[in-house]
Amino acid sequence: MYKPARSSRDNFKELKEKKVWDLARKIHLKYRRLWEGPDSDVYIFPTAGGGLFSRHPGKSGVSFANMLFLFLPSEIEEDELEALFVHEYHHVGRINSQRKKLEEYTLLDSIILEGLAENAVELHCGKNFRGSWCSRYSKEEMRNSWENLIKPYLKLKKNDRLHQKILYGERPYPPLLGYAAGYEIVSEFRKQKNFSTKLSFNAPSEYFLDQTVYKLES
Repeated sequence: MYKPARSSRDNFKELKEKKVWDLARKIHLKYRRLWEGPDSDVYIFPTAGGGLFSRHPGKSGVSFANMLFLFLPSEIEEDELEALFVHEYHHVGRINSQRKKLEEYTLLDSIILEGLAENAVELHCGKNFRGSWCSRYSKEEMRNSWENLIKPYLKLKKNDRLHQKILYGERPYPPLLGYAAGYEIVSEFRKQKNFSTKLSFNAPSEYFLDQTVYKLES
């Protein structure tokens, strides 16, 4: 995830000059209070470009139950940092609330986890800060992908290679397919039912399929 290099050292110096660690601390405190979230550790690393997701070149994150990692380019702005933090910190809150080991997560769990996190970004930071996958596919494309490429494999566990291929959209699957499906499912759910941060942390994954065209029985 991180390789020391001259470019990353320069990036680190620029991040320090911009006081990114102070900004992250302020954002962390804001959402801990707003969401009554866990006091997770936050680790920041400089990147030299080529991030996993396309919300911003070189910007990405990884989350666990008690910590999260942010990989940031030197040109990161505060509102972009907040959007990335919201996504990753929402993961931390839901992982803690679900009380389920990450290795036990099914493909459905992972899809809903990502969908809830990106809807949190939309709610708190605005649509302009969503990941590109949120608008990559039409509703018809998403529905067809759900029926043919995703739904038959919802019980796959995280350690199954196919789970990861569908979630991230590795060939031959469409790019970021699982992320896009998760965002669409949760967005549709929000239109039909009352939605809150507490619900997004506590409700089981299956609950978010209710009242949408993505329900398990159809």
